[in-house]
Amino acid sequence: MNFFIQHSELRDLYDKVVAGERLSEADALRLFESKDLNALGVIADFVRQRKAGNHASYIVNRYLNYSNYCILSCQFCSFARKRRDADGFELTVPQMVEKAREALKLGITELHIVGGLHPSLPFSYYTDMLQALKALKSGRPQGLQLKCFTAIEILHLAWLAKKSVAQTLTELKAAGLDSLTGGGAEIFQPAVRRTIAKGKESAAEYLDVHRTWHRLGQRSTCTMLYGHVESLADRVDHLRQLRALQDETHGFVGFVPLAYQPENNDIPVKNPPTGFDSLRTLAVSRIYLDNFPHLTAYWVGLGMKLAQVALSYGADDLHGTIIEEHIFHMAGATSPQLQTEADMVKAIREAGRTPVQRNTFYEPIKVLSDGQPAELAENLARSKVLEDNLATA
Repeated sequence: MNFFIQHSELRDLYDKVVAGERLSEADALRLFESKDLNALGVIADFVRQRKAGNHASYIVNRYLNYSNYCILSCQFCSFARKRRDADGFELTVPQMVEKAREALKLGITELHIVGGLHPSLPFSYYTDMLQALKALKSGRPQGLQLKCFTAIEILHLAWLAKKSVAQTLTELKAAGLDSLTGGGAEIFQPAVRRTIAKGKESAAEYLDVHRTWHRLGQRSTCTMLYGHVESLADRVDHLRQLRALQDETHGFVGFVPLAYQPENNDIPVKNPPTGFDSLRTLAVSRIYLDNFPHLTAYWVGLGMKLAQVALSYGADDLHGTIIEEHIFHMAGATSPQLQTEADMVKAIREAGRTPVQRNTFYEPIKVLSDGQPAELAENLARSKVLEDNLATA
């Protein structure tokens, strides 16, 4: 038995996990309250190993934000702008297509697209965008998967279309939507939600959008924004509700905990997430969410060095190359705007894992055995196409 577990206060929970027993909310709260980070890591790594073996994945993707104009004013958000703001932006469909075409030259397999709740774009803008982007996949062996829209965006689009959520999702799927993003979950506890995102969708509405998408036979990811004004019990309640929906639909392919970025917003937080808290949150999530196949360490919020460590605390995925990230960086993130595929492979190997390039649904595209280089010919950071793209973003 591992040294850190043998005499740990968490020994009984380790035994429970090894026996395949489901942890209760009280068990999860004990894990969160424990200061024994080493034991937490051992338990979480046991679960990771059981689910993913020695593989750790990444995706070659690009983020695209079609606009940051938004009718909401969430207190924690540093991304949204009003029409009067000088740094607001709105991309036309041809502009989105051009950015996507440039990124496809760099080998991406996914476009990750979200935006604000735009005050005037019609529903046809979104279906036209999906159709135009999906048309770019022609001749590509891996295709191009479109992972788009948060739950609150779907509710906004349903309002625009004057249709039900199910009808709206069906039309978006027909236009080319492959997966919903998991953004917007924040924290489900109502009082916390009112404090950080007044006017946003409720927890029940967020979950129902994903439930409806899953019932259409589709898959998505989900998130939790931690390290602001929520309690540890609030985090457990959030995880409980996600686990319950996964029991019902089995539609979530991965969970992505998001570390709160405390800069440039209206929520004063005295103690933003530390490295300890981030590793603890990842570990507890991996242990408690026993019905989730994958856990992502989001390097944009964590930084790549801590994300590497997270691969020993339950995470089996480092997310993607991203290329151009706005939302976290406008909130104060100091991580790079992108990672090259070579960087992702190197980080995974340094952590002692075997790199696997995946698609949107965490399905493997290629496994990179020891010593095998990434197949991307050009380093993304040195690509003239990328430099031009970022310069005009």
